[in-house]
Amino acid sequence: MTDLPPSRPASDTDKPTTLSSRRDFLSSTGKAAAASVLAGVSIPAVHAAGSDQIRLALIGCGGRGSGAVVNAMDADDGVALTAMADLYEDRLERSRAAIEGKYKERAVVAPENRFIGFDAFKRAIDTLRPNSGDVAMLTGYAGFRPQQLEYAVSKGVNVFMEKSFAADPPGVRRVLKAAEEADARGLKVAAGVMSRHSVNRVELLRRIAAGEIGSVESISAYRMGPSGPLGPKPADKGELEWQLRNFTKFFWVSGGLWSEMDIHQIDELVWIKGEYPVSAHGIGGRAFNNTDKGQNLDSYSVEWTFADGTKAYDYVRYIPKCHNDFATYIHGSEKAAQFSGNIHAGTTKIFKDKRIADDNVLWEAPKEELTPWQAQWNDFTKAIRENTPFNQAKRAGLTNLTAIMGRAATHMGRVITWDEAMASEFQWFPGMDTLDYDSEPPFVADANGQYPVPIPGEWVEI
Repeated sequence: MTDLPPSRPASDTDKPTTLSSRRDFLSSTGKAAAASVLAGVSIPAVHAAGSDQIRLALIGCGGRGSGAVVNAMDADDGVALTAMADLYEDRLERSRAAIEGKYKERAVVAPENRFIGFDAFKRAIDTLRPNSGDVAMLTGYAGFRPQQLEYAVSKGVNVFMEKSFAADPPGVRRVLKAAEEADARGLKVAAGVMSRHSVNRVELLRRIAAGEIGSVESISAYRMGPSGPLGPKPADKGELEWQLRNFTKFFWVSGGLWSEMDIHQIDELVWIKGEYPVSAHGIGGRAFNNTDKGQNLDSYSVEWTFADGTKAYDYVRYIPKCHNDFATYIHGSEKAAQFSGNIHAGTTKIFKDKRIADDNVLWEAPKEELTPWQAQWNDFTKAIRENTPFNQAKRAGLTNLTAIMGRAATHMGRVITWDEAMASEFQWFPGMDTLDYDSEPPFVADANGQYPVPIPGEWVEI
């Protein structure tokens, strides 16, 4: 197996402090976010271009990106939003109005620094100062992430990139190469699998390493909850825009809903185990009454196997009126533990034995003061201020490959190995880097408006 890290990865490590999801920001402008833990603290200057200001260029102006700006602003009073880019003007303007309304002079983006189009990310990044504290925030679609990361690194600016990080294996390899280039240039890269900044999870791992639950025998993650279906494309909507705006419904744009969302759970699984898997196997399907015109399945159950035979599992179901769960559990040889809770909360517990129940808790961590999203930005801006190493791009890419393995195993109906996933030349859309508004997307709907859905035994994506 290639590209594995040493034993346990270091904790180098979408929800603002007071909102249930960072996507809620645009509809919840004016609600208080948590006060910065750096408030009132003397912060060393970033010695760049004669200024101690950290400038942000927001590339991808949906709720996720706008929420990340909230976290950045709350992390450091010297952060300012100075450029914005998106494919669609309405989304950029909605985000700009919300952020400016909250942060006033720290978020006044001049008209000449608002960019629209497929090359908008380049123009936004070009406004930043090389080799400074400035940050390109890559918060749009995963399919575009590799080229945007490459460009930002080539321009010598720091990067915050949201999950997920690539839609296919060649995209992952581009991320890994850009990670190496960022290291060579001394750049900082934060990746949006933010749970590694959870103090409660770090404490639980310390206890596990000390033998408090025995040896880890299996790890199970659950992310079950309803997800709305994609309806038919309206006649007045262009095909490309329809697919881009409904990005989680199309594999070429986002990698699909499961890869886009459950990369968080997958990152927890590999973090707990301290290595990446050698193979993946998965089972999934659609309910007979499914009306979703998109490409996702209704359920995914993926099993990863590690070199020592240990198993890790991720269970997902998007069907309403069913049992829901959002947590990660560990079974040790002596006791069980809970590693995370609802909406990525740092809910960590050790149980008296292997029975997972509220009446069987031996130890429980207190509620965390910060969400993992906020903790990540606090750590990131601190690393920029103090010029300490901070590059999460390689880990993000390898976790993304783990997700791709599981997705491919489920969709194709066979076991996928780490080595074949890493070597795969499969691409959803080879023309991704040259896309424009006149481009044809790689998938089209049939006469009933249904886009291609994976059929195990026939489908290919590795």
